[in-house]
Amino acid sequence: MNNPHLTPRETPISPGEIAPDFTLKDQDRNEWRLSDALSRGGVVLCFYPMDFTGVCGTEMRCVTDELARWKDAGYEVVGVSCDSFAVHKAWAEQMGLEQTLLADMHRDVCRGYGLYWPELNIARRGTVVIRPEARSEGETVGVVTWVQGREPGQAMNFDEVLSHLG
Repeated sequence: MNNPHLTPRETPISPGEIAPDFTLKDQDRNEWRLSDALSRGGVVLCFYPMDFTGVCGTEMRCVTDELARWKDAGYEVVGVSCDSFAVHKAWAEQMGLEQTLLADMHRDVCRGYGLYWPELNIARRGTVVIRPEARSEGETVGVVTWVQGREPGQAMNFDEVLSHLG
């Protein structure tokens, strides 16, 4: 899915900013929209470079293993990379992953969230915690509450992320 309305940024999105809405296909080729997910609760976007790689596999496997903790905190956690939905599907089946994996094949979302690695034309490793906030107009927006960009080999610290939920 293409999300040309997102403005590319050089640095990661900051806490306090409104999370730009987007729609991407998941590993089952279903459309996943951030605003729809926020209507159900908080969202954690886990950007990662590529499927079928060591650190990414470890990180996403740990997300699956800790899914109950994320849900108990009221958050849906999703993986976002530039791989296709077909690659996501094969990887999820091979690894036994249960979380949603989103295919940012046009790189609009990772650019729009400031988590793009131009030298390799893929997403950087990073985590964005978004909580829903009701507005007076009756709409719900996502407010970024915590962001962490990481080096390629540095996996997410789950306890640290969980400490920023709520």
